[in-house]
Amino acid sequence: MDLTSKQRAQLRGLANNIDTILHVGKDGIGDNLVKQADDALEARELIKGKVLENSLLTSREAAEELAQKTRSEVVQVIGTKFVLYRPTHRKDKKDKIVLVSDKKRRQ
Repeated sequence: MDLTSKQRAQLRGLANNIDTILHVGKDGIGDNLVKQADDALEARELIKGKVLENSLLTSREAAEELAQKTRSEVVQVIGTKFVLYRPTHRKDKKDKIVLVSDKKRRQ
């Protein structure tokens, strides 16, 4: 699933109001962090993470690796923070994120 620029912009706006819940430290990205990210994505769809100063990874590297391991999309990387998105598979979730469609109008 590739996000369009309009969808990325929408998700970046939503990410402004959420707290950072993932912290990548000196241990890098282990099984526990991947599990935590996977569970958070299933529950929230949109999560924000931070790479600590003692980490050997850059923010971009950490975001790309986590996105690949959790089957999610990197929405944004700024400084030490990153945002990941994955639509939930739960049917009973009430407040799902509905992405804008990026269809161009014909003239």
